[in-house]
Amino acid sequence: MTPEVHHHGTEELCDAGLEIYARALREGHLPSVEAAAAPCLIDNGILHPAVDDLARLEPVPPTVVLQRLLRSSEDRIADERRRGQRMADIFEPLMRLGSHNAVTEDTPALRILSSKERTGQAIEEAMAEGREELLAIQPHDAQVSKRPDILEGAMKRDQDFLDRGARIRALYQHTIRHAPYTRARYEHLTGDVEARTLDEVTERLIVIDRTVAFIPASADRSLALEVRHPALIAYFVNIFDRLWHLATPMHPQAVQQPTLNGITPRQRAIAALLIEGHTDSDIADRLGMNVRTARVHIAKLAATLGSESRAQLGYLIGQSGVLRFENADQ
Repeated sequence: MTPEVHHHGTEELCDAGLEIYARALREGHLPSVEAAAAPCLIDNGILHPAVDDLARLEPVPPTVVLQRLLRSSEDRIADERRRGQRMADIFEPLMRLGSHNAVTEDTPALRILSSKERTGQAIEEAMAEGREELLAIQPHDAQVSKRPDILEGAMKRDQDFLDRGARIRALYQHTIRHAPYTRARYEHLTGDVEARTLDEVTERLIVIDRTVAFIPASADRSLALEVRHPALIAYFVNIFDRLWHLATPMHPQAVQQPTLNGITPRQRAIAALLIEGHTDSDIADRLGMNVRTARVHIAKLAATLGSESRAQLGYLIGQSGVLRFENADQ
């Protein structure tokens, strides 16, 4: 069966998927290429990449899989309940096969999420159970900002979380302070929500109720790592709090950063990176802007300081005291 014709409901397992999953339970893991005939196993999170070897797939315990698949059928009508019974009948022999692989806890401390869709689903499930606080570090993502469907879904998810009496704190880069999608998001959210910004933030991080965190597991963010280890969660929260105290308030009450000696806060941040020897592309990436915008700021900085070359610009930055102002702000 090829992926092109591999279509069935998300509450079902096909014959090919059952065979591969049963083999994974017996053997404990499988090479990822062996799941090509049944991509539903990856899409539904039934098999997931091993933390220490992304080319190896490990099975989720059958009891966990069954609970996940049955969750979406709880409110369905009678024929959907009959479908659930059929699924229970299918999983009963699989549970016997996987009994030697069962863990003492339903949820592992570390779990690889094998797609952006699976990551989004896991975040939604965690937020649906959350009652206290969401901490988020959100680097600029030009693609996401152009997707109204993603933004609308995130706003609904956040508002549902806030409606349960929870709190949201979010960190962004300064470059998105005046972006239309950012203003729209916070103008429509009601509840205990705060946002602050920094010149640079770390990679994406989401922590829910200080019990589960999500971080990227690949450079293109196609893979994510779900973390439930208490020591790692405490470390992430500590990093977030340190950055939060250094950040500039954006919502609910924005604080305007001062312009000193004709040099804007953005130009001061660029000056610091120029002194470190970063390229225009590196600067743009770290500050969440495109290369063209970064070069415009560099040109304005050079004009303000009277520089005629890149080498001279570095010298003049050091002489101007720009970086002393930057350090004083921190």
